Amino acid sequence: MRHSFRLKIALFLTIAITLTIVLYWTLNRSFLQSYYVYSKKLVLTDAYNELQSYLSDYYESEMDEEHVAQIDKMEVDYNVKIYLTNEWVMTSFLGTSYDTYIIYPWLVRLGNKGNIAANGNEVRESARINDSIQAYTYPVFNTPGIDDVKVLESYDYYGIYSQHDEILGSSYIDLYGTLDNGYGVFVRANLESIQESVNISNQFLAYIGIVTILLGSLIAYLFTSRFTKPIISLSSIAKRMSELDFDVKYKITSKDEIGELGNSINNLSERLERTISELKTANTELKTDIERKVEIDEMRKDFLSNVTHELKTPIALIQGYAEGLKDNISDDQESRDFYCDVIIDEAVKMNQMVKKLLSLNQIEHGNNQLEIQRFDICGLITSVLNATDILLKQKEITVHFEKKDPIFVWADEYMIEEVITNYVSNAINHADGAKIIEIKTIQKDDILRVAVFNTGEQIPEEDIDNVWIKFYKVDKARTREYGGNGIGLSIVKAIMDSHSMPYGVRNHETGVEFWIELDASNR
Repeated sequence: MRHSFRLKIALFLTIAITLTIVLYWTLNRSFLQSYYVYSKKLVLTDAYNELQSYLSDYYESEMDEEHVAQIDKMEVDYNVKIYLTNEWVMTSFLGTSYDTYIIYPWLVRLGNKGNIAANGNEVRESARINDSIQAYTYPVFNTPGIDDVKVLESYDYYGIYSQHDEILGSSYIDLYGTLDNGYGVFVRANLESIQESVNISNQFLAYIGIVTILLGSLIAYLFTSRFTKPIISLSSIAKRMSELDFDVKYKITSKDEIGELGNSINNLSERLERTISELKTANTELKTDIERKVEIDEMRKDFLSNVTHELKTPIALIQGYAEGLKDNISDDQESRDFYCDVIIDEAVKMNQMVKKLLSLNQIEHGNNQLEIQRFDICGLITSVLNATDILLKQKEITVHFEKKDPIFVWADEYMIEEVITNYVSNAINHADGAKIIEIKTIQKDDILRVAVFNTGEQIPEEDIDNVWIKFYKVDKARTREYGGNGIGLSIVKAIMDSHSMPYGVRNHETGVEFWIELDASNR
C-alpha cells in the first residue's frame, strides 16, 4: 500500500499544510514586529494629521471642554496617548526662563520652575516626557533611564522615534513636533508587549500547527477515500475486463472526470464484449469451416476409394466377358448368351449405383427442394409392398402389415417413398430364418413411427452406428451376393436429416428393426 494513490494524496495534503504553517510561523516571527511598528507609524501619522486639521485655527493657551472631549476620542480611536503644549522649550536642559505648559491632558509646567496644579503622577509622567524629548532632540547626550533610541522617520514639522525607558520598563514609539498653530505635540504608542506577543503568537501557532497537521492528515486520509474509492472500483472493473468478464459495470454517481471515466470504461466493456463475441463467432465459424473442409476432403477420398472399389469388380467382369465374346472362347449360343447376361447385369448394377449416388448428392447438398404435403402413409407402404411382391414371393418371405385406415403425415411423399423402399429392400435382402418382414405404424400424440422389422442376423454393436455411412457394408459377401453397394441407408439418413426428423436402428432377439418418425399433426 505504500504506492497507494490515497496515501499519496493524504501525504501531499499533509506536506502542504505543514509547509503553510511553517511559512506562516517564519513570516510571523520575521516580519510581524516590523509590520507592527510600521502600522504604529501610520497610526501616529494619522493622529498627527487629524490634530493638525482639528486645531489649525485654535490658539488658546488652555483647552476648553469641547476640544478636550474630541482629543479624548482621538486617543481612543487611535489607541495612543496625546500630549499638547503651548510651545516646545527644553527648559530643564537649556536652562531657559520660558514657561512651557502641558495643556492636554492636564496642566503642568515642564522645566525647572516647578509644577502648577498637578499631582505626583502627572509630574512624574511629564518628567519622563521631557526626558524623551531631550533624548530625541539631542541624541549625542545620554539621557538617564532612556536607551535604544532610534530615529524612524524625520520630517519638517515632526519626527517619529522609538526608545526603551528603563525606569518605566517599557518601550515606546513616539511622534513629536509642532502644529501650524504653534502647539507642541507629543503622541505616544506603547511597544512594550509586541515582542512578547510575537513569541506567544509563534508558540501558540506551533501548538496549533501540530494539532492542525495531525488532524488535517487524518481528515485528508479519510477524505481522499471519496476520490480513491471510485478509482479502486474502476481498477477492479478493468482487472475483471482483462479476465474477459464484461458483466460488471461501473455505477455512475457523478458527472465529474471520474464519472466520465466510468462511462468510458462501461462503453469500452460493451464494445470489447461485442467485439470478442464477434471474434469468437467468427473463430467458431472458421473452425467449423476448417473441420468441414477436412471432413469433406476425407469424404471425398473415401468416396473416390469406395466408388473405385465398387466399380472395379463390375468393370472387370464386363471387360473379361466382353473379351471372351470377342475371342470366341465358346462357340455355343448358350454360353454367348450367358456372357451377354453377365455384362448386362453388371452394367445395370453400375447404372443403379450411379443413380443412387447422384440422388444422394442432390439431397445432401440441398439441391432437391422439399415439397411438404399431407399424404396417407399406409397407402404409400401398400404401394411399395405391391411393387416388391414378385421378389417377396421368389424369396418366400412373409410380410405382416395390417392395413389400417388412412394415416396422414406431413412430408415430401416422393422422398419418404424412397426411404420406405430402401427399408423394405434392405429387409428383403437380409431376411433369414423364419423369413418374416413386419411393418408397424405406431402413433403417439402428433408423431407417427414407421418400423420395418426382418428376421435374421443381428447387426454387431460396433457396426450399428456405421450402417448410415456411404459404402459401409456389415457383411460384404452377402451384400455382393444381392448386388448391394451400401448407399441405400445413406440416402435414408440424408432424407430424414433434410426433414429434421429422427430415424434409427435397433437389434431384436430374432432380427433387426429400422424406423423413422414423421409429423402426423392435423395442422
